[in-house]
Amino acid sequence: MHIKYSRISSISQRNDRQVQNTKDFDFIIEDTCSGSIPFFEREGGKRIEKMVAKNEVTKISAHSIDRFGRDLLDVLNSIKYFSQKGICIEFSQQGLRTLDDDNKENPISKMIISILGVVAEMERNLIRERQLEGIAIAKAKGTYKGRAKGTSLSNLDFLNKPKVKKAIDLIEKGYKQSEIATIVRLHPNTLSKIKKTYQSVNNGK
Repeated sequence: MHIKYSRISSISQRNDRQVQNTKDFDFIIEDTCSGSIPFFEREGGKRIEKMVAKNEVTKISAHSIDRFGRDLLDVLNSIKYFSQKGICIEFSQQGLRTLDDDNKENPISKMIISILGVVAEMERNLIRERQLEGIAIAKAKGTYKGRAKGTSLSNLDFLNKPKVKKAIDLIEKGYKQSEIATIVRLHPNTLSKIKKTYQSVNNGK
């Protein structure tokens, strides 16, 4: 079975570019999550893993390498897993195949994938750095609110609390609010306040 895999970071993004010529594929699996979430922790990734276990997958196609993820180690581990199963992955934008026609690992593709994976990871880190810079600039300009509603802490101090920082990290990774509440052990109302405060500070409001 030839699977088409696609990933978008949010429901507001369009997926048209990634999913084209659908008649060429036997099955299409789409994920809506951050690229920092490990491949096999995503709903789509879990479905593919189950299909592989049943020997139902022969090939996987994706628009580009960063659709598989923006963490180099996870991308390489995912590719290694599929290669060991004899499943070729094709990245159409880069014109790369992980396995040759004789089902052997393609060393040139492996090298290029590693390089592009580093670029994707650097891009993710730059996005996070810009977010932190936005908070610092807002603080320097004095445009952020001095106190978060319902707390005696300033917005910045509130966001720097260990549990809050952990929650923000999971929010950025695309976890659902119910999942974050369970992992970090925070009340849903607290999570809503965290999201509102973070957005307010990050936008300089």
